[in-house]
Amino acid sequence: MLSPDHRAVLLLLGLGVAGHLIRMVASDARRPPGAVRLAGSASSPAALARRDSLVRLARPVAPGERIDVDRASAQELQRLPGVGPSLARRIVEARRRGGPFGDTAALRRVEGIGPSKLKRMAPNLAFSARPRTPGLMTPVTPPLAGAAASAEPVTTEVINRGSLADLERISGIGRRRAARIVAFRDSAGPLRNAADLARVLGISLALAQALWAAAGQH
Repeated sequence: MLSPDHRAVLLLLGLGVAGHLIRMVASDARRPPGAVRLAGSASSPAALARRDSLVRLARPVAPGERIDVDRASAQELQRLPGVGPSLARRIVEARRRGGPFGDTAALRRVEGIGPSKLKRMAPNLAFSARPRTPGLMTPVTPPLAGAAASAEPVTTEVINRGSLADLERISGIGRRRAARIVAFRDSAGPLRNAADLARVLGISLALAQALWAAAGQH
């Protein structure tokens, strides 16, 4: 049989538990219907760090701030002017397939980045990788005089590794064909002969053979 002191302690404990339950019920009653109750403290260090990270990634790039295109994630790249989720993913994919960019001009190999967009992005771009080898650049030459005419100078290294800007400099290619060559080799791999080059949309077999012959292949 409990003593009067023990009964008093148990009564106080019971009142304390009941009061706590009443406060919980009252709090749930005030919460809007459908609201989610999160476990843990919203002010914990981990939660605050996560919030700060999301805020930083959501805000546009500040004047004078630069983003390393050779290392940034797709989410970070979306902070650049004119870059949405789709373009950010294409930049990351182009970097994965063709290696780091190294300079602003190399970004032209990404579909959807033209001169105007590149000019808009340029003030906020940084590159941690070295620029591409200058030897991959092909001098501007006169247009091909018909499909059988030769294009000079052009090498298979430029065709398979050159940037969009490099390919545009090849006589008879132009911007559209250059973009298609880059897209084709990114999906199908290196071009081994004229027949492979002719599989690119917009390049006839005659033009492909002329270009490949100019590169010293047969």
